[in-house]
Amino acid sequence: DGSIDRRRLAARVFANPEDLAALNGMVHPVVRTQAASLRDAYLSDHPDGIVVTEAAILIETGSYRDFDCLVVAVCPIEQQIERAMKRDGLSREQVLARLSRQLPIAEKVKFADYLVDTSGSRESTDAQVHAVYTALKQRSDAAISLRKTGD
Repeated sequence: DGSIDRRRLAARVFANPEDLAALNGMVHPVVRTQAASLRDAYLSDHPDGIVVTEAAILIETGSYRDFDCLVVAVCPIEQQIERAMKRDGLSREQVLARLSRQLPIAEKVKFADYLVDTSGSRESTDAQVHAVYTALKQRSDAAISLRKTGD
């Protein structure tokens, strides 16, 4: 029917770095352009808004440079593996193959402006997200104030 068998494609590209690079080369420029277009349209209508983009490999692709700040969600590697297996119905080996194509969390945190530790309770994660939102809102309000005063 012309649709993509995502499981089959993932099995192929995560087993072959050249195929993954080729797929990323086709997909990421289009995604980056579309995300920028959506962001710009939203901010045009909501100049005091905050835009959040979720993506696993912003740092690896260099796309993180397109953003004012970076929030990194962290948890222990075993928890990452368990969650991905449950969420996506993948084997441990499949999850490890995907993770091997990403920077380790310890490297990603070096790029982070904010961290959210998702290893605890939902309430703990929600509280951290709220704190990050509050900080982002303050940054946004300060930037808007500077624009209005011309400083």
